[in-house]
Amino acid sequence: MKISARNMLKATVKQVTDGAVNSEVVVELPGGQEIVSIITKTSAHNLGLAQGKTVYAVVKASNVMLAVD
Repeated sequence: MKISARNMLKATVKQVTDGAVNSEVVVELPGGQEIVSIITKTSAHNLGLAQGKTVYAVVKASNVMLAVD
């Protein structure tokens, strides 16, 4: 797989929750941190996403906002 995005994080699917149209996918990084992604239900099924499957979380954004209290 080749992709232009530089931020690819190898992860493991922890949970997939299907809704009517979208699926919420929780993935766990090697250090234990979690990332949640909302994708279409069709895409989740086409990718064969299930608990324990290895995936890549690909982050492509032109801006990252930071905030402090």
